[in-house]
Amino acid sequence: MDIDLERLTELMRLMTEHELTELEVESGDFKVRLKKRSGTGQPEVVAVHGLTPVAVPAAVPQAANQIANPRPPAPPTEVEDLIEITSPMVGTFYRAPAPEAEPYVRVGDLVHEETPVCIIEAMKVMNEIKAETEGTIVSIKVDNGEAVEFGQILFTVRPGR
Repeated sequence: MDIDLERLTELMRLMTEHELTELEVESGDFKVRLKKRSGTGQPEVVAVHGLTPVAVPAAVPQAANQIANPRPPAPPTEVEDLIEITSPMVGTFYRAPAPEAEPYVRVGDLVHEETPVCIIEAMKVMNEIKAETEGTIVSIKVDNGEAVEFGQILFTVRPGR
């Protein structure tokens, strides 16, 4: 079996994207284990088993080295300053005032200081959480019904109108 460089590259991308520290894949007689190097955070091939020896052109070791040592992603050219709406307590996060009701806010909605954004249930008490900022909801970081911690990010908001 030949090493599928595209498949190996995709596995490394998924590993980095999902912040995995180790990944092992087995398919038939092919088995590969990827592990992040300490200090760099970049994945590297730790072990490949079950490969049939093949003639490898001279250019392939360089390509394999690039796969094993990918370049770090380019830093974003523009850093966006987002405001985080965090949980003021430990409890259960609810996006709507009732199970069948519409959510308080969705991504893209404009909010202001007094806009309710969710409910956090703590000790059987429903606590309505307000945005306490002006802007546009960029992301919702918690799923409906999920337990949240004090200070956990619930929403991100792009400031302004």
